[in-house]
Amino acid sequence: MTSCLPRFAACVIAGSLAGQPAWAEPAAPEAATQLSPASSRITLRDALNAAWQRATAAREAEWQRRRAEAERVATRRPWAAAPSLELNHRSDRLQRHDGQRETEVGIAIPLWLPGQRAARAATVEAEAAHAQAGEQAARLVLAGELREAAWQVALLQADAAQADAHAAGLAQLAGDVDRRVSAGDLARADSLAAHAERLDATAALVDTRQRLQAAQAQWTLLTGLTAPPHLPSPAVPADATLMLDKHPEWRLASQAVTLAQQRLSLVRHSRRDAPELTLGLRQEQPGRGDASQGSLAIGVRLPLGTDDRNRPLDTAALSELDLAQAREQRLRERLASDTASARAAQQAALQQLEAATQRARLLRERAMLIDKSFRAGETPLPDLLRALAIASQADSAVARLTAALGLARARLEQSLGALP
Repeated sequence: MTSCLPRFAACVIAGSLAGQPAWAEPAAPEAATQLSPASSRITLRDALNAAWQRATAAREAEWQRRRAEAERVATRRPWAAAPSLELNHRSDRLQRHDGQRETEVGIAIPLWLPGQRAARAATVEAEAAHAQAGEQAARLVLAGELREAAWQVALLQADAAQADAHAAGLAQLAGDVDRRVSAGDLARADSLAAHAERLDATAALVDTRQRLQAAQAQWTLLTGLTAPPHLPSPAVPADATLMLDKHPEWRLASQAVTLAQQRLSLVRHSRRDAPELTLGLRQEQPGRGDASQGSLAIGVRLPLGTDDRNRPLDTAALSELDLAQAREQRLRERLASDTASARAAQQAALQQLEAATQRARLLRERAMLIDKSFRAGETPLPDLLRALAIASQADSAVARLTAALGLARARLEQSLGALP
């Protein structure tokens, strides 16, 4: 099971009475699953890149990167917030009207508190790292959706190929029965039974094709691609272990803890609002006939930090840190559980496939023997039809279990955090 798509077993096809039955040997597995040359070039990585361009998470990640870069630039400036312009004017016009005037123009510059600028820069870097980890985690979630969709398409392709081969075989058998009915070897009832089975297989084929079209439409909606992907055997070894430091979800949770710690540090370095340095020019006109006087004004504004201001900020920062640490711990447990479940599911799928493959081989051989007996006139047609149906169902089960094994391996990759 290392081919492009899983090697699905051949379906039971009733052969011509004039020659060897077509189902005497399993059909080439590539006949049911081989992709076209154009589609074989599409890998899951290509599909993930195409789907990422269509995902809203990609735009969110891009804006988070831009926001982090803007914040990084802001921390390099010498002021803690945007400066403000001040304009004051006083006059005695409403009182004595002696011509006394005073005009002052200044600028107020918010200053960094000790350690605040470094704490803010560290917080910005943590936000940037958190945004990057979030992008990788979002890619992993999208990869999981693509893996499910791709293997669903592969499963239905196998079902469609199996149903098509079964319907074609029954159509061939119905034609052979009609010729023997015309020759007087079989009764009219046998012809009716053969055609009824053929119509039932045709209806099943139509239903399978409709489900395949729906799965392909879902694939196209996710990726914008019309061709299914190339599905190689997963590269993750069966004994691969979970490495938390490389898992995108774990990195995101770990970065969330780091970000919460940096925000708490920033709160503790910002115990009051930013102090302001005021620089201004003042011009005074004492009165009529007196010369105006100019002066330079320098002032400092020092806001006070109180518990009413700081306690809610401390509580919010501590709450964020506690929640981040709790989520990190729960995520560790969930990832370990998911990996163990995925590994067990893969092992179960492998065992089921091995048993189903042996059963299908036995039922194909049984159907071949019954067909020979039918051609010799020793077995009635209903027995042959039942044998064909059972063998076809067994081969369909092999096809489904083969796809299920591929999906189980893909889910193990997903639980380990491996991107295509």
